[in-house]
Amino acid sequence: MSNGQWYPPEWPARIRALASGELTAVTPRRAATVMLLRDDPGGPDDAGPTVHMLRRRTSMAFAGGAYAYPGGGVDPRDDDHLVGWAGPSLETWAARLGVGTAVEAQAVVCAAVRETYEEAGVLLAGPTADSVVSDTTGADWEADREALVARELSFAGFLDRRNLVLRSDLLAAWARWITPAFEPRRYDTWFFVAALPEGQRTRNVSTEADRTVWVRPGDAADGYDKGELLMMPPTVATLRALRPYRTAAEVLEAADSQDLAPVLAEARMEGDELVLSWPGHDEFTRHVPTAGHPASPVAGDGADGNRS
Repeated sequence: MSNGQWYPPEWPARIRALASGELTAVTPRRAATVMLLRDDPGGPDDAGPTVHMLRRRTSMAFAGGAYAYPGGGVDPRDDDHLVGWAGPSLETWAARLGVGTAVEAQAVVCAAVRETYEEAGVLLAGPTADSVVSDTTGADWEADREALVARELSFAGFLDRRNLVLRSDLLAAWARWITPAFEPRRYDTWFFVAALPEGQRTRNVSTEADRTVWVRPGDAADGYDKGELLMMPPTVATLRALRPYRTAAEVLEAADSQDLAPVLAEARMEGDELVLSWPGHDEFTRHVPTAGHPASPVAGDGADGNRS
């Protein structure tokens, strides 16, 4: 670990295997994650908004103990059925997200809204194009949320059942990161920002988290720098990018100017060192000594096991 950054111990062996042709890169799965923001009415005017974060259970095989945002994989069923929609058109979203079709854009945005509901209990949808659900804590809502988590119910089906309109205008795309080619679980992940709707509150309902916090992005980044908070590079980078803004509204206004070019890690050999880097994010560059450390076996560590 460097600072609070998490590096899997098997990475060097996998990178060597990929470079030698012994390992075939897995096709990344589409995913979405949401930086849910709220202003602190009791804080200083220049303190900035807070962001909702989850700490992944230490028992998790991937990034156990790391802090992250609510998020997960796209459900292909949300490609197939048009949903009630408010905000920018699907064509506008497709252009912003850099995907080929309107239905692909819908599925990515649906994943962002669904995961925020599944993991934080917050629903960016309402009965009309200018309203949001005020309370999702009832037993019937919880039954639907659990059915979504179990994939017994698609998000498109959930919206139809509830006669709800997805409020895409409450979201904005902020960044896009793709899991390195040498990882066995790969995601092409869009990072969104959204403000906590008035009347709703977050709940610790994620089965993958043992703690949730509201924290100012700068404080979370400082915790990483001190080695107190464990995080992956995309989390740290997006926290730093949020630091200058004074309100959630300012963040949402600034989203359109953010670069959505995918960030993909690169690995190369320099003498006896393996150099791992993320273009445009030099702070995450790592030099891994390889002399005297033979590659460990990677057979059988393939494409399956992706988190939904």
